[in-house]
Amino acid sequence: MPQIETTPSFVENAYDKVKRNLGIVRERLGRPLTYAEKVLLGHLDDAKGQELVPGESYLMLRPDRIAMQDATAQMALLQFMQAGKDETAVPTTVHCDHLIEAHRGSADDLDTARTGNREVYDFLRSCSARYGIGFWGPGAGIIHQVVLEKYAFPGGMMIGTDSHTPNAGGLGVFASGVGGADAVDVMAGFPWEVLYPNVVGVRLVGELNGWSSPKDVILRVLDLLTVKGGTNRVIEYFGPGTATISCTGKGTITNMGAELGATTSVFPFDERMATYLRATERAELAEIAEASRAILVPDPEVEADPGKYFDEVIEIDLTTLEPHIVGPHTPDLARPVSRMGADAAEQGYSVNLSAGLIGSCTNSSYEDFSRAADVARQAAARGAKTKSTLWCTPGSEQVNLTVDRDGQKEALEKIGAVVLANACGPCIGQWKRDDIQKGDANSIITSFNRNFPKRNDGNPETLAFIASPEIVIAYSLAGTLDFNPLTDELNAADGSSFKLDPPAPAPEIPASGFVISYEGYLAPPDQAGDVEVEVAPDSERLQLLSPFSKWDGGDFEQLPLLLKARGKCTTDHISMAGPWLRFRGHLDNISDNMFIGAINAFTGEAGTGLDQLSGEAGQGFPRIARHYKEEGLRWVVVGDENYGEGSSREHAAMCPRFLGAATVIVRSFARIHESNLKKQGVLPLTFCDPADYDKVQERDRVSIRGLTKLEPGKPLDATLHHEDGSEDSFAVEHTLNEEQIAWFRAGSALNLLRGG
Repeated sequence: MPQIETTPSFVENAYDKVKRNLGIVRERLGRPLTYAEKVLLGHLDDAKGQELVPGESYLMLRPDRIAMQDATAQMALLQFMQAGKDETAVPTTVHCDHLIEAHRGSADDLDTARTGNREVYDFLRSCSARYGIGFWGPGAGIIHQVVLEKYAFPGGMMIGTDSHTPNAGGLGVFASGVGGADAVDVMAGFPWEVLYPNVVGVRLVGELNGWSSPKDVILRVLDLLTVKGGTNRVIEYFGPGTATISCTGKGTITNMGAELGATTSVFPFDERMATYLRATERAELAEIAEASRAILVPDPEVEADPGKYFDEVIEIDLTTLEPHIVGPHTPDLARPVSRMGADAAEQGYSVNLSAGLIGSCTNSSYEDFSRAADVARQAAARGAKTKSTLWCTPGSEQVNLTVDRDGQKEALEKIGAVVLANACGPCIGQWKRDDIQKGDANSIITSFNRNFPKRNDGNPETLAFIASPEIVIAYSLAGTLDFNPLTDELNAADGSSFKLDPPAPAPEIPASGFVISYEGYLAPPDQAGDVEVEVAPDSERLQLLSPFSKWDGGDFEQLPLLLKARGKCTTDHISMAGPWLRFRGHLDNISDNMFIGAINAFTGEAGTGLDQLSGEAGQGFPRIARHYKEEGLRWVVVGDENYGEGSSREHAAMCPRFLGAATVIVRSFARIHESNLKKQGVLPLTFCDPADYDKVQERDRVSIRGLTKLEPGKPLDATLHHEDGSEDSFAVEHTLNEEQIAWFRAGSALNLLRGG
């Protein structure tokens, strides 16, 4: 077996640290602790001196490990190369799962990816070897599934350069998505800094049955809390219902906590986690966890009186929970399946489903495939096939080999499924569709996690709906949204009708065990320092970084407005994925996608605006920004609510910084994006009065004053200089602490790290 860093001694040492810290913290706080608090505060860098005020204090933490996927790892490693370190300070892995385009099927798509991305894979492989990082090559699996199988352990803390890192919360890990600069800090030996989150408790009672699945739990939570409801909060699941959900089912729930904007989501340790550990070659870790159970569950007082210890408490009865479908365009637009047809008719959604897709990091486990295959077998027995094209993605080679052996893959193929590579594929826009053209109105249903416009296939007219894998199979068989699998019938091959039965309870662990796989894994060599990392000077895919310039010491005076974004402005709008993933290691080239999806509040058009210098309207935002940069001008962006929702991708901060962004002023930020802006030296500001957003005009110049006296908690002054000579002035807030102010002054956090 290859060397895997999560050894019994590694876990024992981690638990010893947590226990020591909790002894200090309990004495300081003098109250019972939730499970999330135990893991969070158990990883403090300085338990004695750390200020502990939820919602206010910035915690300095020591994560146990880091995981990076290939798209974000490129920029993270390019930054780490500037830090002057010989190896990472904590165990770190790179996983090649994002750059594989779904088109024809697993074998062909992997061959295409290995050829087309060879330069990037070689860079990631050599850079990983140089700095002591474990490397999982293309086809090995989706980062979060591999982490769950190989690295996660209850009570651990990890960060990852992907927003769905909280998937590991299904195995009791405090796992948080971060930008690459945060990962670089920890790889370089510095603590991870994060705002002390409040904790929301979700009490689960009863037991899932029939068509209902773990996916429906998180879809219901999204319905209740919305995409902003988790910002600077941890979602902690507790109650008797938690023990009825498998480890991978728990992972599905915590994975999509990213859609709430939560810092992370987490389940307490139980026997279902121990079962999964034993099935994935980690029986010793299960025993160690069982011996340390007291630090891996909430204190009894929390269970007895949750309202006293959680910021908010939600209760969900699993027994009565109906399957849900969310979408389109946002993962919190939810309804039970019984309302889907009526909603589609009322809203004018295209009811014909062009495609169904199961998999992604959210729902690609053995259990997921087993429940989906049960529905498929029922249809195959009546000679029925899907009316929508069906695409299926195993989460890892371990899952792929096991469902191949046990027949789930064959069952899905019999009804028309195409099995894709063990990769993200259509979930992140890596989907080459031959069945529609851009602009064609159509609907799809997926078991993925996000459904922003253009997210899956680059087509703004595709309406994406999200449900569990088994519900996706049922709807793919029907071929229409005007269908309720709980009550409606399908047509058999002989012309008769039949109704699908709910999928039979699926084994969370294969009866014959998993087909254990380390396919694609490369451990770093013993002599890592001898490895040379090469980046071709003329490469279109990779570019060595140059430091951003320092703050000039003055206020921002009369900077041109580049963009006033209206409505949702997610990281997909700011820096699209899909075909742009190929430039994730080349800052200059990928900056050509900056804001091309953002909706201009003045025109309603996406991606274009007014060049104030030339007077030309309808110009692409990257082109305008480059013009301003050429003229020595920095510029300003204004945004709406929850600006930067979605992925952890720091390109959404680095590209604006590279092209001259000085400040972003919004009604509210999503957590990761605000942190990424700070790291890159862009000043993130919030309107004290959200109504001031409406005062911003298209030809405005913007001044931000008070920067020479910038200090924590002190608002700054903003002035809009309108074209007619009038002005509007108002206060804007920031959340920078002393250290983050130092990042701003240095030009970026990396500049400060390098200088130190």
